Amino acid sequence: MAAADVERLIRLLAKLPGLGPRSARRAALHMIQRKETVMLPLAEALAQTAESVGVCATCGNVDTVNPCEICADPRRDPAIICVVEQVGDLWALERASAFRGRYHVLGGVLSALDGVSPEDLNIESLIPRAADPAVTEIILATNATVDGQTTAHYITERLEESGVEITRLARGVPVGGELDYLDDGTLVTAFASRKGI
Repeated sequence: MAAADVERLIRLLAKLPGLGPRSARRAALHMIQRKETVMLPLAEALAQTAESVGVCATCGNVDTVNPCEICADPRRDPAIICVVEQVGDLWALERASAFRGRYHVLGGVLSALDGVSPEDLNIESLIPRAADPAVTEIILATNATVDGQTTAHYITERLEESGVEITRLARGVPVGGELDYLDDGTLVTAFASRKGI
C-alpha cells in the first residue's frame, strides 16, 4: 500500500482529464522514480503557473498578462470576434493559424442536464463587445453538439439587436474524410452547407 502522500498525489492526478485511477497511479510512479528530472521541475512549474496565470478580463483566455497577448496584439483584426466554448478551443484555432481576429471564451455551453444556465457562462460581456461599432462579425465556433448548437442559438438571439453579422463555422465532410465512414448527421449537414466552386 502506498503512503498517504502518494495516495493523495494519485487522487489529484486522477482528477485530470484523460487520467483514470490506473493511469494516475502509473504517472505518479513515473514521477516518483524520476524525482529530480520530472517531479521537482513539474512541482516548480505548477507553483509558478498558479502564481502567474490568470483569466483575461476582455476575452476569457488564460495568460500571464491582462489583457492577454491576443487582445493586446495590434496586428489582430478587432472587427471579428470568434466565440469558442473553452480555452482549449482557442488554443486549437491558434495552433492551426486559422484565425487572426479576437476571441471570446464562454467557459462552457448551456446544458439543462448539467444545470448550466446563461448566467454560468461568459455571455453578458459579449453583448457590449458585439455592440462596439468597430466589430462587424461574430463567428460562433461552438461544437456541433446539441448543447453547442443550443448555446449558439441563444447567443444569436441575444445579439440580434446589435446589428452585427453573425456567422457559424462550416460543418460537413472533414479534409481527408471518406464518405463511407461519415455519420448520417455529418452527411446531411454537408449537403445542406454545400457551396459553389
